[in-house]
Amino acid sequence: MLSRAAANEVCSPITCKDCGIFGLCREVNGPDIDLRLPETIVRNRRLLKRGDLLYRVGERQHAIYAIRCGSIKTYVLTDDGRIQITGFHISGELLGLSAIADNQSTSEAKVLETTMVCEVPLDVLEMYCERAPSVRQQVIKIMSQEILDNQELMLLLGKKNADERLATFLLGFSRRFQKRNYSPSKFNLIMSRSDIGNYLGMAEETVCRVFTRFQDDGLLTTERRQVQIHDLARLKSIACG
Repeated sequence: MLSRAAANEVCSPITCKDCGIFGLCREVNGPDIDLRLPETIVRNRRLLKRGDLLYRVGERQHAIYAIRCGSIKTYVLTDDGRIQITGFHISGELLGLSAIADNQSTSEAKVLETTMVCEVPLDVLEMYCERAPSVRQQVIKIMSQEILDNQELMLLLGKKNADERLATFLLGFSRRFQKRNYSPSKFNLIMSRSDIGNYLGMAEETVCRVFTRFQDDGLLTTERRQVQIHDLARLKSIACG
């Protein structure tokens, strides 16, 4: 486990107002809150290093998590032991929401780089949802966004060709980074090309070819893990087919 000082050297924590659970934290201090409830829904912060598992399939899960800095990939295991990546999660985003149903992990979450997460215990969240309408409404909004994200992924895998898939993938990260007050045109994609291909339903070689084609066309440049998008408008045009 890394020290907090070491973590801060390699990843800069986002501000609380840019975090996916800010709405929950804000409502905890709202006017309809029972003063006998805990003063905060965040009970712990954990520092993890690359390769650590935050949770495993089938384990009892007692919290949802907000990424304060770093990134995590989630995936499920097929019956024959293969991995299917279901998401990449960046600073300010939530993961582990499926455990709300029965307190059990339905996927695995692996850390891609030095990462800090805030833990929100499910029992504390449930207590607030039962007693505070404003907190319950925030949870509904969070779950609704999760449904929309899953719908977008189904459309991505079912209807788009390779160029459209990668363009949509890059634009998605652009929007997500902008939402957290990062640059929408220059950001790191810490995951491997193989992982991107797994997520998008494409061969790694196809991912590399499309990246090269986008660079040759002047849409973007890459340097190691960093992507610089030069023409968001053209990328959007490609994504729309």
